[in-house]
Amino acid sequence: MREVGWIVVFVMIFISCNALLDLSGVHQVKGTWMGSTTLPCTYVPSEGFTEQALSWSVERDSSTSTIFRRDDSGDHILLSNFRDRVSVPKHSPGNASLLIENLEMPDSGHYTCQVIWRSTNNSLITREVTTIVKIVKVAATKPIIRAGELGLTVPAGASTSLTCEASGSPPISYRWFRSTPGGKAPLQSSGAELAWDSLRPSDSGTYFCEAANRAGAGVAQQSDPVQLTVTADLLPTMLVSRMDTAPEGPVTDTGAPPAPLLYGTVAALAGAALGALGVVAALRWRRRRRKEDPLYEVAFTDLPSGGLDTFLRRPKT
Repeated sequence: MREVGWIVVFVMIFISCNALLDLSGVHQVKGTWMGSTTLPCTYVPSEGFTEQALSWSVERDSSTSTIFRRDDSGDHILLSNFRDRVSVPKHSPGNASLLIENLEMPDSGHYTCQVIWRSTNNSLITREVTTIVKIVKVAATKPIIRAGELGLTVPAGASTSLTCEASGSPPISYRWFRSTPGGKAPLQSSGAELAWDSLRPSDSGTYFCEAANRAGAGVAQQSDPVQLTVTADLLPTMLVSRMDTAPEGPVTDTGAPPAPLLYGTVAALAGAALGALGVVAALRWRRRRRKEDPLYEVAFTDLPSGGLDTFLRRPKT
């Protein structure tokens, strides 16, 4: 009976290892030169099994070298030419995939992911999966142009941009051009983005971009052209009446907007009025009576017959 019990335990462990700790991954991956790629190595964590060690190795020219190793002491990159270029997710149980950045042509080879678990009875279980990696050089593809949030019809004074996007082996260089009728398109900018801080109607036109990389031997790929349209400025403008064209007679409210006048004229008139008020106030202040000034009383009387002349010529008494 004891032997039967051990057989049952062994079968259960075998089934668990193959069902729950089964590594899966793509067996062949194409990586883009100077780009990045991920080599999958995943499993389903199972209760009673603890990851003891993880390693990635590469086989090239009939020799095998360990690239990466994770154990109780931490993560270790063992090949100097992979330092700062490879990583494995942390705090992600079941994901042991290897990320390789800045791919180089010699990175092609057979990569093996090996995971070792420890079971509750302290036995070690090992599984591994191999992926073939081939690094290729990819020329820049035909780029596409993406407009900003406002689209291709934008009001004057607004800011917008056009973005040129292409795929292929990095680095990819971009150039922007503006079409001219019957002439050579002048260069507008170098870079993936062509931006305007404040559009003018003269910025309207047909634009296209080019993309190139070293993998394409410097041959540039040209995008389809796009038409950028800058509309007239629609910002509201305050209107006031011109004094020299104001109609005679009483002012009536017709609901129609008054005639335009430059703000400078209004400001000048307002300043002149304030200045005149200041002069009048100063004169009135200077003419204020002092307490020691004498008081004069004026009396009015009826004029005699004959009017003012008779009053002035009458004899004094």
